[in-house]
Amino acid sequence: MLSLPSELSARVEAVAGIDAELRPATRPQFGHYQTNVALRLANSSGRPPREVAAELVGRIDLADLCEPLEVAGPGFINLRIRSDVLARVASEVLADPRAGISLAETPATVVVDYSSPNVAKQMHVGHLRSTIIGDCFTRVLRAQGHTAIPQNHIGDWGRQFGMLVEEILDEQLDASALDLAGAEALYQRANARLKSSEEFADRARERVVKLQAGDAETRRIWQQLIDVSLAGFNATYARMNVLLTDADLAGESIYNADLPVVAADLEDRGIAVVDDGALVVFVEGSTTPAIIRNAAGGYGYTCTDLAAIRHRVGDLAANRLVYVVGNPQEFHFAQVFAVARRAGYLPDDVAAEFVGFGQVLGADGKKFSTREGTAVTLNSLLDEAEEHAAPAIALAAIKYADLSSGLQKDYSFDVERMVATTGDTGPYLQYAHARANQILRKAEAEGISYDTITVLAEPAEQNVALLLSRFGEVVDAVGATLQPHRLCGYLYELASALSVFYEQCPVLKSDGDVRASRLALCAATRKVLASGLDLLGIEAPERM
Repeated sequence: MLSLPSELSARVEAVAGIDAELRPATRPQFGHYQTNVALRLANSSGRPPREVAAELVGRIDLADLCEPLEVAGPGFINLRIRSDVLARVASEVLADPRAGISLAETPATVVVDYSSPNVAKQMHVGHLRSTIIGDCFTRVLRAQGHTAIPQNHIGDWGRQFGMLVEEILDEQLDASALDLAGAEALYQRANARLKSSEEFADRARERVVKLQAGDAETRRIWQQLIDVSLAGFNATYARMNVLLTDADLAGESIYNADLPVVAADLEDRGIAVVDDGALVVFVEGSTTPAIIRNAAGGYGYTCTDLAAIRHRVGDLAANRLVYVVGNPQEFHFAQVFAVARRAGYLPDDVAAEFVGFGQVLGADGKKFSTREGTAVTLNSLLDEAEEHAAPAIALAAIKYADLSSGLQKDYSFDVERMVATTGDTGPYLQYAHARANQILRKAEAEGISYDTITVLAEPAEQNVALLLSRFGEVVDAVGATLQPHRLCGYLYELASALSVFYEQCPVLKSDGDVRASRLALCAATRKVLASGLDLLGIEAPERM
């Protein structure tokens, strides 16, 4: 499908020799797009801008796409796309709304690391953003033809399992009978004993050794805790309409055998050195070394993440790594990437991107926590939202509020604002989709047919068609920049334009080709809204 902005830019640049910096026109009388390319050329050449603009207009060939170009103001060039071209492109969108998404010439294998809850703990508010954002990235990248491999790096290994297994044995519990909330309560009891009883702490440490050594009873209970946790995680994932499955699990435990291999490799090559009993890598530009193995012989998160990179690049053949993790982890991953580059685990032709995100705050703008000061569970957030709206609408409100703001910013969890069907919200987009669907149902009931768009005489019609033509480029931008707010903003603009179109252009009350074109325009918009919402992980309801 023809990408109008890309084609217009390319032709202007071919004549001007510099970036067209094409921008949507600020007012309808200025056309659909404007460029200030003549002003920039005039500034460098010392010629009058309008003279340069007039010369460019005479040389730029856009007759097959645009009405005659106009020079405006101090030297802007206005471009107005021909209505028949807009109609043709909008009809192509009607046939396939994703046709404008650029399939990668060389599809990449992209590993997206997200969600990553801890075994025996309920997912909390911090996992909300990682899961929603990572799921959106996976959907967008796959739409572009890339192989997106989710990796759910769950916390299923480490010292905490020593105390958990000991507590289970002391209480004579059947771990397989627990649910996730019960497992978390067990964790809290075990942690309290660990702090108060040195004897229990000693046994917990011994149990960790048994776990690492493959003791059958310890491993059996450990696996039961994992199974209980996964059942809880998967129930929440299903409730959140995200793509993660057990096939995407890649917990800390799978890298356990590789940790001493990584440490030995780094030490043998002189990349890591022993400093005050610990094996560390001094990273250029950082005063804090990356700890590979601590003085007590334990391997930390840095070593595990290096092993994960080796696996993802070597075994999964990834050529792009994306980590969706909270902002406080940025320094850690900067160190991990630096060490991995130096060691050759992360070749120069493999991109590694840290996508940090801010906190979810309460409606009062303060840290979101329970009255006891503990983190709010993810399910309790979903419950709260569903008290104000149906599950699909509540989920749309949460996801859109998360994705529509800049990821690195904190945002307030204000349910009443988020579930509103007016304003810049997820439910507003759902309502726009449902409203378009309602009009098309009425047309079908009245036996009115439509299959293509031929007439676009009104500015409101043309604006909708112009926005439809941009869907592919917006999705491409999200895949490249990992900024989902661009897609949210686009869908809101499209839904708003559709509302103006309804007000200014009667659909069912019009006649002939005009009515058929307007119905087809509604159908194309409905498809793009549904497709765009799906990329955000949001359901597009038929009715609201």
